[in-house]
Amino acid sequence: MRVYLPCTLPALARAVEAGEIGPAPLTGYAVTPALTEWYASGDTEELEYVALTEAARASLRMLAADHADGVPAASRRVVVAAEVPDGVLTMGVDLAERARVRLAESVPMAKVAAVHIDDLDAMPDIKAAIAALPDSDAGDDDARFTVDGAEAHELMWYATQEIPDLLGS
Repeated sequence: MRVYLPCTLPALARAVEAGEIGPAPLTGYAVTPALTEWYASGDTEELEYVALTEAARASLRMLAADHADGVPAASRRVVVAAEVPDGVLTMGVDLAERARVRLAESVPMAKVAAVHIDDLDAMPDIKAAIAALPDSDAGDDDARFTVDGAEAHELMWYATQEIPDLLGS
């Protein structure tokens, strides 16, 4: 199954060094039966986009945590697309988390199919969204608008052989 794993550039660098994304358990996003049932009119490509978008939202929160911890991380959302066996997945049943899955094992870098990342031009909006997250979570509509604005930026697709270039930028 194709799974979208939220990430950051520092976490991706650690994964490359370790040869795997982990440790388990991991949270990812995928085209689950609950997502398919909820989004009945969508085709597979649309459903994968929904899962990718959910992973990008989670990446934004990972970036916020890195920034709060003083980790130098570029304000770029990162999502790793990987092929994992169905047997290592547990799918959520909560309607609010239709696309969420839990992985019981680390994901070898050899199973990574692609990396999706914000373009450099998106960085100011991503940085603003990170700063607005606490107020957005508290119900501030203006802050929520800023956070939602991050989704106006499409993530760029990169092949696995381009990962070293991404980490060097």
